[in-house]
Amino acid sequence: MPTPFLIVAVVLILLTLLLSFVTVQQGTIAITTIFGKFSRILRPGLNFKIPFIEKVFKKISVQNRSSELGFQAVTIDQANVNFTAMLLYSVINSDEETIKNVAFKFIDERNFMQALVRSVEGSVRAFVATKKQSEVLILRRDIVEAVKEQLDQTLEHWGYHLIDLQLNDITFDEEVMRSMAKVVASNNLKSAAENEGQALLITRTKAAEAEGNFIKISAQAEKDASQLKGQGIALFRQEVAKGMAGAAKEMEDANLDSSLILFSMWTEAVKNFAQEGKGNVIFLDGSIEGMQNNMKQMMALNQLDTNKNKK
Repeated sequence: MPTPFLIVAVVLILLTLLLSFVTVQQGTIAITTIFGKFSRILRPGLNFKIPFIEKVFKKISVQNRSSELGFQAVTIDQANVNFTAMLLYSVINSDEETIKNVAFKFIDERNFMQALVRSVEGSVRAFVATKKQSEVLILRRDIVEAVKEQLDQTLEHWGYHLIDLQLNDITFDEEVMRSMAKVVASNNLKSAAENEGQALLITRTKAAEAEGNFIKISAQAEKDASQLKGQGIALFRQEVAKGMAGAAKEMEDANLDSSLILFSMWTEAVKNFAQEGKGNVIFLDGSIEGMQNNMKQMMALNQLDTNKNKK
């Protein structure tokens, strides 16, 4: 049978073997100390350490981490702005010096998060304090860039890197929101009125242009019609003059008085007056003197047309 001493020795050997190995998970780095002093870092996987003397002080995750926070800032025109943000940060790298900073700069994770959150809030407040409330909503990206620029160097000394700051929600106090809504509504009404005025101006301008074009076209058409009508009348008179001249020549050759032609035209005219009058009253001088006077006038016109033709 094994003696008690042998049993104790076996137990001590097994315990020593168990304490000589440590497993580090993927995405994590372990820090060991000897008698409270930094010794070395252990990478992911199975690692050997000195039993009873070397201890695992802390295990640090090198994966990305996120944190949500909410805070308030005041603009230069004294408007309260409420922010809801999400921080995305991580350890810069897995170098020994970086891991030492992460492990020993702060007492614990809670103190680090408090410092990180307060630093972000302070940077955002300092930026917003120089802007007006109307500018804050459109400067979301500028705020993020300003915060990262101010914090990157500080976080680097702590062993961390701020990957991103997402401002998920930016709101104002209820009274400010109501006043902003009124401003937006009034601007929309102003824009609508301006657009309506422009539309009315364009409509009336187009209508005036159309009316002017219509008048021009109508005047041109009337001008062309009058010109054509005048040309038609002129051609008609020329043909009548030529016919009368030919008829008068034939009557002279036959030793007949050419005034009979005019008399015939007169009687035809009186006939047409009677047929085409359609009930209208037309006053004609039917006396012999009136007929002679009309005959003289017609002969004078005939002579005038004949002289023009000769020319």
